[in-house]
Parts: sequence; C-alpha cells; structure tokens
Amino acid sequence: MTAEQDIQEQVQTAAAGQTPLAIQGGNSKAFYGRTTAGKPLSLADHHGIIDYTPSELVISARAGTSLTELESVLAQEDQMLSFEPPHFGESATLGGSVACGLSGPRRPYTGAVRDFVLGVNCINGKGEYLRLGGQVMKNVAGYDLSRTLTGSLGTLAVLLDIHLRVLPLPALDLTLVQNCSAATAVENCNRWAGRPLPLSAACHLEDRLYIRLSGMAEGVQAAATAIGGEPLDHAGHFWEQLREQQLPFFAGDTPLWRLSVPAATQPLALDGEVLLDWGGAQRWLRSKLPAAAIRSAVAAVGGHATLFRGGDRSSTVFQPLQPALLALHQRLKNTLDPAGIFNPGRMYPEL
Repeated sequence: MTAEQDIQEQVQTAAAGQTPLAIQGGNSKAFYGRTTAGKPLSLADHHGIIDYTPSELVISARAGTSLTELESVLAQEDQMLSFEPPHFGESATLGGSVACGLSGPRRPYTGAVRDFVLGVNCINGKGEYLRLGGQVMKNVAGYDLSRTLTGSLGTLAVLLDIHLRVLPLPALDLTLVQNCSAATAVENCNRWAGRPLPLSAACHLEDRLYIRLSGMAEGVQAAATAIGGEPLDHAGHFWEQLREQQLPFFAGDTPLWRLSVPAATQPLALDGEVLLDWGGAQRWLRSKLPAAAIRSAVAAVGGHATLFRGGDRSSTVFQPLQPALLALHQRLKNTLDPAGIFNPGRMYPEL
C-alpha cells in the first residue's frame, strides 16, 4: 500500500466513524489557529518532488516534502518560491505552508501563496480523491477550489500533491536603511509602491526603515539612487530573521497579533510594540490589550486582526465572520467535509 492509499483509507475509516482527524505535516505551525483535538493523520511519509520543469517555471511535489528540500532544488536552477514561505522550524513542509497560507516579506510585491498554486490533488472528507486545477496557468473554469484550500488550515481536505508556479531568482538584492518614524515610513512606502521601482520588501522597526530592492543590477542601482539610504550588510540574514520571527521583537510571551490593514493606514493608537511589514499592510503587534479593543481599532480602518501566537488559543483567534460569510464557509465545509472530521474548530468553533 502506498502512503497515499494509506492516507485515503484512514480518512474513509474516520468518516465512517465520524472520528476527528488532526492533519499533520512537519507540525512546525501547530501553534497557528485554535487549539483542536483529533486522531493524528500524518503526511510525513508522503513526500518527494513529482515533477519539475525549470523552463516552464512549474514544480509539483507531495505535501510532505520539506520546504528546505524544495527550495534547495529550485536554487540549483536559480529559481525560488517567490512568496517566501516562513518555515518556523526545520520540519516545515510544502503542504503545511499551503494549508496555512502564510507568505513572507516579498508577498505584496510578487503575490501570496494562493497566487502561485496551480492545482492540487487532495482527499475530501468522504475519502474521495480529487484533482483540482492542473500544472498550467489557465486551468480552471469557474470556481478555483484549489486556491480555496490555500489557507484553510486543513479544515476542508487533505492536501496530497501540489502544483506551483515558481519565479527566477533576482540577479541582485540590495537592502537600504533609513532613519524615520513609522508615519514617514508608511508614507514613503506607499509613494514608492506607485512608482516603477523593483521593491521586494519593506519593514519598519525601531525608527529604522528597511527597503529591499530586487531585479537586474542596473535597475536596482538606479532605484537605490532614487530612494536613498545606507546599504545593509548581511541583509539576507535580516530578512530571514524577519520571515522566521527570530528578531528580538518577536521574543517573549506577550501575545503576538497580526494586523492586516490598508497599506496607507497611519500608525494605530494601540498600546504595545509594533513592527510594520509589507510596506505597512501587515503589522505585528505585541500587546496585552483585550482582543475586543484590538479588533475594534483595526476594523475601524477597514482591516482585521489575528491572534497569531500566544494568548487564549481556545477563544476566537481569527477575525469573527459576519453571519452571511460564516454561512458560506459552513456550506463549503459541509460540501467537502460533511462529517466534520478535518481539524474541527481549528479556524472557527463553527467549522
């Protein structure tokens, strides 16, 4: 019996007995989402690259494939996963990254995880094998279910195989540093984003704005002259530490909130420490403020807040859904996982 067949059999048995399953890859992101319980369903044995065509910028791999292996193979061909998925541990897998839908510093300039998912093979809550999408860009007519599974935290289906679009590595990366306030950083980042500049990351921390430029050497150097700032030594290490939440800002037990707001939003009046990422569109907040106060302030500017790490993981972790949107989520859940066996409650108690 193959690993794939074994997974399918476990799902069919669980569906018949209405036994909850806790889907696991490398378990590096077990902290993310609400606390849930269930019989472990491991995808660790379902790993390996299935197909890779560098000239077509497409790679297919099994869900249990480690991110380290995948990125190493791509680097040999001077290519990359341009959404820069955070690992949060050496055991991180491709399936876990897609299921969590997390992207790194490059996300606002090249796209999110879901923008690079071409298709998936998966098993739904009835134990049925599904092929969604494919290995080319225009492969879906109607509702793109493969991208819907991205970021669903394993609550809809078990990802088996994933087809991704990749991009070439830039010829040059250059990071500049400027001293400025958070408000000035937001203004500058939004102004630069409206110009044809090769931006690939922008972060503000402790009155310092870090701007990464990526592309052909001539274009990067021209942009550096236009933007100004001091070059940062060992810049790759800085962006990796930001991506992996290893900067001193992320240390400690104070709850960590992820705020998603319109990029031009000025700094919010919230008690706590703040790191601006994605040119201001993503903000990390370390605060002991009540969840209601944080969510109210963020909702007032058209954003939403997620309790990313720490705090009460049995409460509402993600932004509460409006009734109509919750009903839509429930219909989708009932269609793909009618017995409710996949990671029940991981996103919301009702799912």
